[in-house]
Amino acid sequence: MRKKIVAGNWKMNKTSEEAKALLSEVINMVKDEVTGDVEVVLCPPALYLATARQYVTAGGKVALGAQNCHEKASGAYTGEISAPMLQSIGVEYVILGHSERRQYFNETNAQLAEKVNVALENGLKPIFCCGESRDLRENGDFIGFVKDQITESLFHLSAESFANIVIAYEPIWAIGTGLTASSAQAQDMHFELRQHIASQYGDTVAQDTTILYGGSANAQNAEELFARPDVDGGLIGGASLKSRDFLTVVKAAQ
Repeated sequence: MRKKIVAGNWKMNKTSEEAKALLSEVINMVKDEVTGDVEVVLCPPALYLATARQYVTAGGKVALGAQNCHEKASGAYTGEISAPMLQSIGVEYVILGHSERRQYFNETNAQLAEKVNVALENGLKPIFCCGESRDLRENGDFIGFVKDQITESLFHLSAESFANIVIAYEPIWAIGTGLTASSAQAQDMHFELRQHIASQYGDTVAQDTTILYGGSANAQNAEELFARPDVDGGLIGGASLKSRDFLTVVKAAQ
């Protein structure tokens, strides 16, 4: 039975004190209110990961994730953070290929394949993001486009390595726009991606792969989205910045 996951991507938000307050609130709420089988992953800005590790360890029930890592294990890459660094402070997950990284930093599928490799080599579990623009959704082969993102960045992996991958489908047109894919649209894409994984690795691996929805899921729509059979939780942006809203999303995935 595949794992249910709700991951909170804080993006570039919160001062140090605000981050500590949010960490404390979320971890205490999870401890007190979450009884079902769902894993919570918190992904604060890299600057706060070491601090967050202390809160996460104390609270239990919550895993720590980073928002990115470099494709090299070390070197002269000023300002970057490597997978070994993340592993050394107890980070368990890393978001790779978020649409904002693809758009603003020109990350390619080939580069992301390298990032996936170095993450796995250092014991991190990639949350691999994929998704299409609004123009592609309306005028192109958006399903083929998203499948190609997975093929080019992940299908070089062995089945054993692929088992450590979490997929996050994030329609770009629904991130920060107020738009959200309908639960039917999300289910249709998740089903297609699961079938695509099955074509490479077989049905058992595909059925065990967690596929998250990552396009403006919030406290109001999470329950409907997560009720779909191929939607295994969410990669949550804005709603992860308010503890009560985030907990409502988490509880919807139980």
